[in-house]
Amino acid sequence: MALFPGFERRQLKVTETTINLVTGGRGPPLLLLHGYPQTHALWHAVAPRLAERFSIVAADLRGYGDSGQPASTPDHAAHSKRAMARDMVEVMAALGHDRFMVAGHDRGGRVTHRMLLDHGAAVQRAAVLDICPTLTTFERMTTALAHAYYHWFFLSQAADLPERMIGADPGHYLMTKLANWSSGFAGFDPGALAEYRRCFAMPAVVHASCEDYRAAVSIDLEHDRADLHRKPAQPLLVLWGEQATMHKHFDVLETWRERADDVRGRVLPCGHYLPEEQPDAVFAEFMKFFGAEA
Repeated sequence: MALFPGFERRQLKVTETTINLVTGGRGPPLLLLHGYPQTHALWHAVAPRLAERFSIVAADLRGYGDSGQPASTPDHAAHSKRAMARDMVEVMAALGHDRFMVAGHDRGGRVTHRMLLDHGAAVQRAAVLDICPTLTTFERMTTALAHAYYHWFFLSQAADLPERMIGADPGHYLMTKLANWSSGFAGFDPGALAEYRRCFAMPAVVHASCEDYRAAVSIDLEHDRADLHRKPAQPLLVLWGEQATMHKHFDVLETWRERADDVRGRVLPCGHYLPEEQPDAVFAEFMKFFGAEA
């Protein structure tokens, strides 16, 4: 909790699991979701400042961090973005927020996209950080992109090959991924890194994160293809890193304009981990975008 001064840690029961979160601040509700291979600690440099204007909820996705570990299913539905989005809508309702704003980084951004499609009435505005839509990314895969995003294909292999390989030295794997996707460790708080290492040392978390990617190559794509005709109308903010993979391979804004009606955003001078590498810029963009609803 040293990373989130003044916040309260809670464990909330939802229909299928338990979600670990921290909450603090006052004002319009804003949900913050992390990505792979991290936890809600990703938001430590941004959330306390946002809490001066918003009621902040920073949560661990199911299977990650200290959230619950639903049993895996053959169709990977238990780790689909649909299931993760439903968890978070239930969390926000339990906290008294039937309508809210949401920002998601990496996997959390994919959950945010699914939330817009499945629970649009609950979402006022949304932000996605350093991703292009999942279906777009797969369908426009190139050799260079597949090399950069090799983990999508490694983690989605059948259990328990990736689990055993990562489990041989999970700390090394984690730190290598963070180093390769960032512009350097200067922006990473030692406390946050320790939290990532603690959680990723749990075999159940490694397995759940692999299930997340197995869902991404199967049931998530089914859901996305079924919703290709739908474009959420809520305002959508897109931020991405200039040194990150998506910027090198896509017109990021255009990929989202193909999927949503009201899209704006910009590139930031950093790698993949925007809230840690460029917290001041992320804070400023969030205040301008989400503050319009306040």
